[in-house]
Amino acid sequence: MTVRLRAHHLLCMLTYVGKGYTPAFCTNYDAITARLTSGEDIEIVAGPDDVCAPLLSTDDPHCHNDSVPVRDAEAAAAVSALLETPVSDGFRLSLDAMTLTRFQAAFAAGTTRTACGGCEWSELCDSVAAGGFHGTRLSKT
Repeated sequence: MTVRLRAHHLLCMLTYVGKGYTPAFCTNYDAITARLTSGEDIEIVAGPDDVCAPLLSTDDPHCHNDSVPVRDAEAAAAVSALLETPVSDGFRLSLDAMTLTRFQAAFAAGTTRTACGGCEWSELCDSVAAGGFHGTRLSKT
């Protein structure tokens, strides 16, 4: 199987520590990080992804806000620069220990955080990155 992620969720998962919008959201995110830790590949998608799934049945899911595709484009550009290859819809990636370490280092240094501007979770992500990603649900395989 493959985990479907929007480009900005590729960054969000780096600091996920079990906090989120709803209990259902967290349960789903826990399952996704477990799948990734066990070695499943990632496919970048445009629009709502596996992380968004529990929110799509709510009255006004933010997944459809105009700002989200902008955030995805900024994240895709940052990840493209990090990986030195174009990252867009359909791009596939394996998140092995070396790649995860590379992503975390770039995130902690701020080089992949353009997409994070204005995000309500930024303060938490800053703290997690500053703490060496301690307690994150996604671990190195």
